[in-house]
Amino acid sequence: MIVGVPKEIKDHESRVGLVPSVVAALREAGHEVLVETHAGDESSLSDREYREAGAHIASGPAEVWQKAGLVIKVKEPQPAEYGFFRPGLILFTYLHLAPLPELTDRLLAAKVSGVAYETIRETDGSLPLLTPMSEVAGRMSVQVGAQYLERPNGGRGILLGGVPGVAPANVVILGGGIVGTNAAKMALGLGAHVTIVDRSLNRLRELDDIFNGQAVTLASNAWTIGENLKTADLVVGAVLIPGASAPKLVRREMIAAMKPGAVVVDVAIDQGGCFETSHATTHTEPIYFVDGVLHYCVSNMPAAVPHTSTFALTNATFPYLLELADHGLEAACERHAALRQGVNTYNGYVTHKGVADSQGRNWSAFDAVREEHAVR
Repeated sequence: MIVGVPKEIKDHESRVGLVPSVVAALREAGHEVLVETHAGDESSLSDREYREAGAHIASGPAEVWQKAGLVIKVKEPQPAEYGFFRPGLILFTYLHLAPLPELTDRLLAAKVSGVAYETIRETDGSLPLLTPMSEVAGRMSVQVGAQYLERPNGGRGILLGGVPGVAPANVVILGGGIVGTNAAKMALGLGAHVTIVDRSLNRLRELDDIFNGQAVTLASNAWTIGENLKTADLVVGAVLIPGASAPKLVRREMIAAMKPGAVVVDVAIDQGGCFETSHATTHTEPIYFVDGVLHYCVSNMPAAVPHTSTFALTNATFPYLLELADHGLEAACERHAALRQGVNTYNGYVTHKGVADSQGRNWSAFDAVREEHAVR
């Protein structure tokens, strides 16, 4: 298999799909690796390191996309890359298709096999390729929120942890999964008053044990969310329905009732966001205000720390990448059920129900489409 690694072109996306050590491992397994020149520069990984690991350095994106049977990226393809799509291509990346019908259309029209990191699910229910970036984004959400609470950046002028004699900031975290847990760790570590809202009572019990009662845990409902937002200085949106659009837990009137200069960080923005007032922003223009509340909705937050993020992501993706390269998509999915969960588009069909439901499309099970394709 020829594995291609193009340079990311999304705004300020500084991560890269593979690190040199993985290139070496793929070469040892008998595969060829094409890495676009300068693809790793922003992650502090040079062409020389990739070359020494055994990669061929491609002069531009066309060579990578046209020669590779499997393209591994970090973020979803951008419009400038749609022209590289072709039948039979395996695309392995974060796709987050639910809010991206145009990209879905192009993948279907070109019969690209789109394998999404975020929907690969193991038998224990874990999302192994979403976890590392959720850990990064969760920790960053509080770091970023603390920065934007500073008055020169548009916030209320609140120090997250307060000082003796002055109360700390109130941080409300919507969702107690990987993002929410890591956000809570950071916020509590900085001395903030933390409230975690989740719909699962079992998860709230686990969080109470994890944080030894230091964080307030509340069962999720609209009234509870609205009341807690009124006193919040920082709100982190950390909800997830794998493959599907995030539920809009925070309505516009709840935002209007918040303190002027409060900050919301919507980590769920990749899946459309969990605030009714959210729309995706970039690292170039990261914030905007609605009713005096500062919104930070950058859809590729971990790109701000690309060296850490790239290594964390590659640690998780490599075993699945090697299966795809060794066996091809169909055989790899037969061997490993988790990979089947990751296939969002295949041979012109949407094969992930969450994506289909979010976009009002027909859904076809991957196994059924594969069998039909094999017969033909």
